[in-house]
Amino acid sequence: MMNSDETMINSLPPISVLEVYGLHDSSIEVTTISNGLINRTWKLSKGNHAWILQRINTTVFQRPEWIQENIEQLGVYILSVSPHYLFTMPLNASNGTTMVKQGDGFYRLFTYIPNSRTITVVENTQQAKEAAFQFGNFTRQFSSFDCSKLQITITRFHDLSFRYEQFQQALRNGLEERMILAEKWINLLVSFSFIEHTYRSILSDPEFKIRVTHHDTKISNVLFDEKDRGLCVIDLDTVMPGYFFSDLGDMFRTYLSPVNEEETNLSSIHVRMDMYKAIVDGYAQGMGDILTNKERRSFFDAGAIMIYMQALRFMTDFLLGDRYYQIQYPTHNFERAKNQITLLQEYLGKKEELQ
Repeated sequence: MMNSDETMINSLPPISVLEVYGLHDSSIEVTTISNGLINRTWKLSKGNHAWILQRINTTVFQRPEWIQENIEQLGVYILSVSPHYLFTMPLNASNGTTMVKQGDGFYRLFTYIPNSRTITVVENTQQAKEAAFQFGNFTRQFSSFDCSKLQITITRFHDLSFRYEQFQQALRNGLEERMILAEKWINLLVSFSFIEHTYRSILSDPEFKIRVTHHDTKISNVLFDEKDRGLCVIDLDTVMPGYFFSDLGDMFRTYLSPVNEEETNLSSIHVRMDMYKAIVDGYAQGMGDILTNKERRSFFDAGAIMIYMQALRFMTDFLLGDRYYQIQYPTHNFERAKNQITLLQEYLGKKEELQ
């Protein structure tokens, strides 16, 4: 959950951008797609043809050209080794580039995939398994690609040690009244610091491989057909070199509980065993034989790392006065932190069953 691009809310794309793509005539129907949290997105329709236009959020992605560079590299690679794999490559504009700068905005256009849909909340285990397979298969498709060639589009995005140090700094410099209010939950976060030790041990072990990793595996970043079969992954802006726990762990974090991180009724948060199995099965099948034995034995750790990381981030932001995440009420980030801490407690409590 990151700040959305507020400068474009409730507005249509500039005519100058549509002209660059040859889509500026009066018969083009423009519809705003509002379920994204980062970039501004529109669907453009004309007869039987449709496209997706996006404006990159430069507050989050401060070097949009790096996104362009990464996606173009991956697109060229996948076309050469697996041309039938469905890869969402931006279209060329009239100037031959896949990203267009107009004023202070950066835009790209995709062909709309017919009979496809996105899902915002996981409804059943089939969807979870299909999504997990798609994310695992995405990484496997690029198993021979030199991921060191990719740019880091968000620095230290899933670096748990960095997030833990930010939390420690917040404990030293946070707002006193918020520190008092959150004392019980802060102590719980400190008690879970062994997860950060696990994270560091993974980074120092050569059995854990750095690969092309999506880094944002919420269910809405998979396209499904009308029968809930996964088609492909989308929103590749966060694709960077990374470890398996980023993708697998964030699926555990966002799919396992029947309620999301905004839920304030903590008694409704629990870990669904059948959902865990579906994610494990789908991801393992998607990754295939590129997973090492030690990675397979560390699936549970992936969930602990990513849930803990998000709990730390929410609490850190709350203690420092809500500098990063958008809030709707004064204790919003505190409630989010409590939500994720509760999920982590539930998750750790089921360790033996899940493993």
